[in-house]
Amino acid sequence: MSVLVDHLEARLGRLLGAWEPREGAPGGVPKVGCFAGGVLAGVRSYATIGLFRSHLASRVSGRAQHLELLACGRPVSGDEGGPLPGVLEWVAERMVVGGGAVSRGEVIPLPMPLIPGGAMTALYAAQPVCFDDGFGSVVLENGVETSLVWLVPIGDSEAAFVREKGWDVFEEELGRQDPDLFDLERVEMRL
Repeated sequence: MSVLVDHLEARLGRLLGAWEPREGAPGGVPKVGCFAGGVLAGVRSYATIGLFRSHLASRVSGRAQHLELLACGRPVSGDEGGPLPGVLEWVAERMVVGGGAVSRGEVIPLPMPLIPGGAMTALYAAQPVCFDDGFGSVVLENGVETSLVWLVPIGDSEAAFVREKGWDVFEEELGRQDPDLFDLERVEMRL
């Protein structure tokens, strides 16, 4: 697993520590690591470490996939860890239990807003385009190619836009409006 951690640290910064899965979590639920000091100034990143061990099936092709999840944000005032570690564990647990991989462009509704009273109520599965092209996948010690899926917080109208217009049109709009996707308290884009 040192190849995975080295790959993550090269962009996300030093691994500060990792949360173990909650007590009673199903087998296969990975740790969630916290990284700081990476290439994105002022951003704290979180990633699953070990989800690749779960053989997940693509909901589109049915092929086996090996994934790790990534979420990035600026620290939330009064809560240095913020909501992202728990959200990653929640999504990873759903994937392990259901056996389905998260696909690019998928919208994952959250059971409650990311921040109490906030506008971010879902996650959008994207390629980690905020980093260099080589960051999106890594071949691990056992030869397994593992893809990184960036879970981007989005709001209700953004989620509806993805469902109605498609992920490619949504990503064009992200490029055009250039919202601060690391601000967990941002307002939604005008769509």
